[in-house]
Amino acid sequence: MAFRITLSYFLAFCLLHDFGSAIPTVPSIAKRATLEEWIVGQGPVAFSGVLANIGSTGAKSYGASQGIVLASPSKSNPDYFYTWTRDSALVFKALVDQFITSEDTNLQIEINDYISAQAKLQTVSNPSGELSNGAGLAEPKYMPDGTAFTGDWGRPQRDGPALRATALIAYGRWLLANNYDSAARDIVWPIVRNDLAYVAQYWNQTGFDLWEEVNGSSFFTTAVQHRALVEGSAFAGSIGQSCASCNSQAPQILCFLQTYWNGQYIVSNINTNIGRSGKDVNSVLASIHTFDPEAGCDDATFQPCSPRMLANHKVLTDSFRPVYGINNGIPQGSAVAVGRYPEDVYFNGNPWYLATLAAAEQLYSALYQFNKTGSITITSTSLPFWQSIYPSAASGNFPSSSPTFASLTSSLKTYADGYVAIVQKYTPSNGGLAEQFDKSNGSPLSAVDLTWSYASFLTMVSARNNILPASWGADSANQVPPVCASSSATGTYAASTNTNWPNFDCNTAASVQVTFNVLASTVVGQNIFVVGSIAELGSWDTSKAIPLDASRYTDGVPLWYGSVNLAAGAQVQYKYIRKEADGRVSWENDPNRSYTVPTSCRSSASIGDTWR
Repeated sequence: MAFRITLSYFLAFCLLHDFGSAIPTVPSIAKRATLEEWIVGQGPVAFSGVLANIGSTGAKSYGASQGIVLASPSKSNPDYFYTWTRDSALVFKALVDQFITSEDTNLQIEINDYISAQAKLQTVSNPSGELSNGAGLAEPKYMPDGTAFTGDWGRPQRDGPALRATALIAYGRWLLANNYDSAARDIVWPIVRNDLAYVAQYWNQTGFDLWEEVNGSSFFTTAVQHRALVEGSAFAGSIGQSCASCNSQAPQILCFLQTYWNGQYIVSNINTNIGRSGKDVNSVLASIHTFDPEAGCDDATFQPCSPRMLANHKVLTDSFRPVYGINNGIPQGSAVAVGRYPEDVYFNGNPWYLATLAAAEQLYSALYQFNKTGSITITSTSLPFWQSIYPSAASGNFPSSSPTFASLTSSLKTYADGYVAIVQKYTPSNGGLAEQFDKSNGSPLSAVDLTWSYASFLTMVSARNNILPASWGADSANQVPPVCASSSATGTYAASTNTNWPNFDCNTAASVQVTFNVLASTVVGQNIFVVGSIAELGSWDTSKAIPLDASRYTDGVPLWYGSVNLAAGAQVQYKYIRKEADGRVSWENDPNRSYTVPTSCRSSASIGDTWR
């Protein structure tokens, strides 16, 4: 089937990521391509992979409501056909950052839909609680139609509200900068206010970590909570509001954040007895999601270039060298495949695409910070990291004018590229990014088309090309109080009912990618096609009918789907046909189906049918 990507999206992506005029073939990407060529080709695949999983018009989102982000289209082994607050926020923070650079109005529609969906989700009563006291905001996942998931799960998860606030604040700042003050104040702020209130009230209570396995205190959660309150206070001030609880609680969260550092690396889960080392890529993910391009190599906020984070990067990545067969023989100073934590047993414990990409992204962000500050200071804490990639490294300060600075930054770039090359090596030729890849042979495993995997590729590329997110104020929020206080601030919560977006300027789509979804039961050897009255649908010629995909077919939901680009406003008649293995064709019953391709700013649409 066709990837869900319009020309405007594609050109904006290429422009944003400095791809120049190199237009890759999608989706086939030669494995023998250079790393640069592969990154160029993989970019639009990852971008369309994200969009395909966003309801209700995404090519793989059948069953999801508008603005809902599916973790994956996978419905079995494992079933990820849900929406997670955390994953969705991380994905849309990446899309908001891209929109701010490209101002692609099609992408803005997706952002508005997401924010409107989040306003509704905040009001959904769930097993974690309700909105009235904020407790329900920590519910980790929901059904794809936006209703509560009531099964057993690791709850509460306290990172979601902070991450959602960060994503919405980024968009809110764009609204203010472009004179859409009322949208920032009346639509975005009420949602953000609830999430900030939650963070300020519940930050010092334990909960489940981002892997949904450990009930305790998580470095990732604490780090993103600190960021949310710092930038939340500034955003409130920019719209004439205030957030006193942000100001009172942020310093205490920062103080608590220091307790995860054990002198050698970050112990990512504390206040729990799980029998693990605490070495966890949760720490690297925290650093890249709290990266501030205006900050220096600050240890207190664990910036990517800080001595602590460089030391942690080495300890963490080294922990995977002996546990994955595909890492055998890779020497120190060369990149390896990275997983969640070395003791992992989920799907027998394997590398993750997003974890390996995160290891690269931290180093690219660190490289930017070193170049910006114009020097590298090697301390006793960071020296083992530097010596692993540049053996003659020694403690000291090396200005950008020195040969040592050039050698260090060159080694750092090569090392970072090595992690991306690992991902290239184990990405299938169609560019699809699953959740994991096998630790013995590198074949994709677990959930297919993981939205977070695709988003991680996009943020890695942005970091590699110095396409930077906005500052969140880390440089003015890095003073650790002399004494930590286990405090909180009780919040007030209210439903966000206004989702009436202003009429943003946009270009009416000339063509629309229409995804045909039909529920049609079949047996082995049978395939479903769509054929219709126009050339794009075969002009009723069954030999030219459009084949549909059954990759998400189940006995309960016998779904066949596929996408076709059609002219906006076109009036179409169509039918579904079944082809047998021997070529025989059977048509569904009359009458012909009719459809008018929408004429709007939206460049995608979907149809839901049942075979008759």
